[in-house]
Amino acid sequence: MGHVTSRDAYQNLEQRINWFTQGAPASGTLYKILQVLFTEKEARVMARLPVRPFTLRRAARVWNTSEAKAEKVLDHLCEKALLVDSYHNGVRKFVIPPPMAGFFEFALMRTRGDIDQKYLSELYYQYMNVEEDFVKELFYATETKLGRVFVQEPVLGNENMSHILDYERASHIVEEADYIGLGLCYCRHKMAHAGHPCEIGAPLDVCLTFGNVARSLAEHGGHARLISKEEAMDALERSYAANLVQIGENVRDNPAFICNCCGCCCEALQAARKFAPMQPVATTGYIPAVHAEQCVGCGKCEKACPIFAMKVQTVDCGGVQKKRAVLDPEICLGCGVCARNCPTGALHMERRPVQIITPVNSTHRFVLQAIEKGTLQNLIFDNEAFADHRALAAVLGVILKLPPLKQALASRQLQSVYLDRLLSAQLERNRKRQERSEHETK
Repeated sequence: MGHVTSRDAYQNLEQRINWFTQGAPASGTLYKILQVLFTEKEARVMARLPVRPFTLRRAARVWNTSEAKAEKVLDHLCEKALLVDSYHNGVRKFVIPPPMAGFFEFALMRTRGDIDQKYLSELYYQYMNVEEDFVKELFYATETKLGRVFVQEPVLGNENMSHILDYERASHIVEEADYIGLGLCYCRHKMAHAGHPCEIGAPLDVCLTFGNVARSLAEHGGHARLISKEEAMDALERSYAANLVQIGENVRDNPAFICNCCGCCCEALQAARKFAPMQPVATTGYIPAVHAEQCVGCGKCEKACPIFAMKVQTVDCGGVQKKRAVLDPEICLGCGVCARNCPTGALHMERRPVQIITPVNSTHRFVLQAIEKGTLQNLIFDNEAFADHRALAAVLGVILKLPPLKQALASRQLQSVYLDRLLSAQLERNRKRQERSEHETK
């Protein structure tokens, strides 16, 4: 009977995780991963928590216990980086981080002895690199991506630097952050334990987190170390020098992380290699242009490209066969690593012809992804998470700003008369605004 109870605890946790827009497909390997990360008791209590931010009072009510006892449990879960806490107007709130970028990574962002990191890494490798269902779900289940690439700023010319938007610059994210955390690169740490060390010997201590995530990971359990802006810029410079790709949360305001990724270890870049031309993350607004007259066909760009988007081929140059760099624009992420490695300056980063749209913030991204996956009702009707009208209003506020097609998708998923009326009212306001504009024009 005890065995059945234990299995039920982990299966219930698995089901709760999959209420996230970004879940984790069930498998025997996932079950083993959860057993490593959570005790049976932790799995049982976590499975009952809301998927959106909640207070101590709400947790105590969900668990039917006192706030003092609930706080001890919550503190312990934060120490294991299974929860992240934050403060809003003096009120402490908690949230279950998603598997990625979240509690999967946090378990390997420092060396620790309370879990078997080698065994966990082997399980991660099996789950992500062999079984692949999780990676496909993570990167390809929605049009709106979890992550986006930052262009390497040092390779941009003066003209591009004058036009680059603030949120496109990793340096701006560093400059604006109130807290910055530095931890081990989960991907390279995992691959080293799993017997597949980084092929280029990239540095480990370059994983950057920001804001409340950084503060919570540093204060609880030391999963990250709080650093200065100067140290963060040093981490970026070391990553540029190692030909790493900067991939951060796909939002404009206050991204929670920037990873510095190699093609041999990073799940996103591995996916880009395996499933090209499908792109697992949002590209930068830039793409390299090859100036053939300057290219000598040395192959350094091909060797440096982490996803094999650049090739050196023999081409006809006025009747003479010469080796030249050739870009596959469907694959290219626009990171700028190739341009950094070109010894003759033949590669120049130029603006893409189509603008890359980036969600405003995490709520905007969650709602877009939930609409695209058909799971918006999970956000709205998670009883604990959206018990108050303000939280519901925040989600609906995002929906009302979406294009009409996605509003219609959201309405169908919710099957909500209330939402339909809100959308109808929005359309009516837009119609009247248009009429006024036309009248004023006349």
